[in-house]
Amino acid sequence: MTSTSSAEHAETDGYTPVADDLGAVLATGAPPAPPSAWSASVTFAWRAMLKIKHVPEQLFDVTAFPVIMTLMFTYLFGGALAGSPEEYLQYLLPGVLVMSVAMITMYTGVGLNADIQKGVFDRFRTLPIWRPSALVGAVIGDVCRYSLASVVIIVLGLVLGYRPGGGVVGVLAGVGLLLVFSFAFSWIWTLLGLLLRSERSVMGVSAMVLFPLSFLSNVFVDPRTMPSWLQGFVDVNPIAHLVAAVRGALSGQWDGSATLWMFVSAGIILAIFGPLTMRRYNRK
Repeated sequence: MTSTSSAEHAETDGYTPVADDLGAVLATGAPPAPPSAWSASVTFAWRAMLKIKHVPEQLFDVTAFPVIMTLMFTYLFGGALAGSPEEYLQYLLPGVLVMSVAMITMYTGVGLNADIQKGVFDRFRTLPIWRPSALVGAVIGDVCRYSLASVVIIVLGLVLGYRPGGGVVGVLAGVGLLLVFSFAFSWIWTLLGLLLRSERSVMGVSAMVLFPLSFLSNVFVDPRTMPSWLQGFVDVNPIAHLVAAVRGALSGQWDGSATLWMFVSAGIILAIFGPLTMRRYNRK
């Protein structure tokens, strides 16, 4: 009865499906190849950049925050520690550059946690792509934000009177070292973004780690003026090694030991937190 009614309905409409017509609208070639790992990662990196287009307020942490940090510490401590803000700026700017970018890395985990809470990453995991690409792309996208923050700080420093002895090559090398370390460092907060339940929790735990690492270092003062027990902490602080390496590159007086330890620290962080992050991501 039902089939008869359907046939009568088709005849009434004046159209009867034909196999040839159906074949004409169906794809007959081979299915497209899945995207490569690099292509998928770049796509997710571009997605991270598009977020800024739709929410420009996200640029606050890579523009206004570095400017405030540079101006505040230059004119707050410059006269007391170096006699004048201009002289202190020569020592301070590389440290503030590292500190500002290091602080910004926490937003990698914050953004990831926000996507997870919205259910976006559940959809990504169903796609036929290289599984780590969603995380790798997010970190690569944030590296672009770190680059913008670095440019803002260096331009501001030049306006205030900072003169890098290493010239353009030294500046590019210093920023390159900073970006390499920041890429590895971001995986710590990526893991926290997967482990913790809210964005606020990720920010709170990240701040508890970043503030001691940043302030108990060589960012603001020479560690030789510190108590011996605190100097011991600075000697093993990866942020301190990064500051020394970047400061040496910008000044044109490379610190080979600090640069080596910076790469070692970045490698250890990436080797530990990269696999842990992927393991948690696959199980979440």
